[in-house]
Amino acid sequence: MSLLVVGLSHRSAPVSVLERASLAADTQAKLLQDTLAAEPATEAAVLATCNRIELYADVDKFHAGVAELSTLLAQHSGVGLDELTPYLYVHYEDRAVHHLFSVACGLDSMVVGEGQILGQIKDALARGQELHTAGRLLNDLFQQALRVGKRAHSETGIDRAGQSLVSFGLQQLAAGADPGLWAQGKRALVIGAGSMSSLAAATLARTGVAEIVVANRTRSRAERLVEILQQGDDTTVRAHAVEMSAVGDELTRADVVVSCTGAIGLVLTADALADALGVTLDAPAEAPAVTAVPAPADVDQHAAWVENGSTASAPEAPCRITLPAQSTGPVKLALLDLAMPRDIDGAAHRIDGVRLVDIESLADASADAPMAADVDQVRTIVADEVAAFGAAQRAAHVAPTVVALRTMAADVVAGEIARLDGRLPDLDEKQRAEITQTVRRVVDKLLHAPTVRVKQLASEPGGAGYADALRELFDLDPQTVAAVSRADLNDPNRGRS
Repeated sequence: MSLLVVGLSHRSAPVSVLERASLAADTQAKLLQDTLAAEPATEAAVLATCNRIELYADVDKFHAGVAELSTLLAQHSGVGLDELTPYLYVHYEDRAVHHLFSVACGLDSMVVGEGQILGQIKDALARGQELHTAGRLLNDLFQQALRVGKRAHSETGIDRAGQSLVSFGLQQLAAGADPGLWAQGKRALVIGAGSMSSLAAATLARTGVAEIVVANRTRSRAERLVEILQQGDDTTVRAHAVEMSAVGDELTRADVVVSCTGAIGLVLTADALADALGVTLDAPAEAPAVTAVPAPADVDQHAAWVENGSTASAPEAPCRITLPAQSTGPVKLALLDLAMPRDIDGAAHRIDGVRLVDIESLADASADAPMAADVDQVRTIVADEVAAFGAAQRAAHVAPTVVALRTMAADVVAGEIARLDGRLPDLDEKQRAEITQTVRRVVDKLLHAPTVRVKQLASEPGGAGYADALRELFDLDPQTVAAVSRADLNDPNRGRS
């Protein structure tokens, strides 16, 4: 079986496509179940964030796996396969491991070095475990990705290479001013109470806003977030919760709005924003020019690159979108939209006194962000960890065969001792124990060198064949080896932290 990932991200697709392809939680669950029901896949996990959708699977056929995973992504996202295909990328085997480890370290994030992706990877693993779609390979892979990401943040200065998406968004809203000075005395409205909204509220509190109002469809979750904000030792921000129905009134008093909900459709329309500010919405400007450099035209090209042994992944050329200029007048209301699909109407940029920063403009602004020297150090960590993970997986592949061999040897020893009991019934317990221990010691010594060596050889590239050789040489029952593998796979403690 082999690891395969098919996906799209802010590096390969325009935000408009990512927005339409976003997957709700129940859709992700259905996607996982349908992937497992497909013939090429035995395990599956989905990593879906505001700027990436990736489907991981353990497959037995590469071409069939690429075709099936691409089709499933199209079906569940609602974006046609022909339209989706130009933006898909494919990673296979070690390249797939390298990709996830890079993602976990923040190297593939819109803002390099951001740490929120670790929580999203943890959620993806938990979902796969809960639905029983993540088996031995994906449990090991995602657990190791979390460790690699934590190592990158603890051993390097990757945090200095970028900021969290929220911090970077606030920096863009401040338009060059110091975010702390910009935020002083401002009243913020946070729409949503999920992980991203909670992060936004906490960041606003630390930045120095005077007051935070939290609106959420479930009032109790908004109140819980308010309680957390007020318990913080590093802030004295005033905070309270309101119903979603009160958002319109709160807009008239807010200086900053951050929105990140899972809503389908707009939460804040341009008309609602214009009404809150008491201004008239300008007529629509001419449609913005869009310059896109799509990824290769079809999935078969990705397959060809992998089959040819290319060390480089399929190109992930970013699509750059030029939006109409924002109002140059004084900013009365600053809007930060971190949702995918978007919460705030993009036409808000036409309202005098409004500054809108969303995922699309963040992608554009972060494209030219300086890369810290620590990034190279993280890349070295990723490369080392990929090699170690591959070696560990290859060694694990031979482990069931070694266990089956030792089980067979133990059965042979037990049979011979039983036969000896029949021939020498007058042996006392001490003599029998000494003979049994001697026979076992001889067998262990004979098996020690070949089993240790086969594990070492199996950990090297191309070492998977040593397990097959061991089975042939000792005439091991394949069903016994498979039973050991199943027992390991079904271990409830495996892959859980």
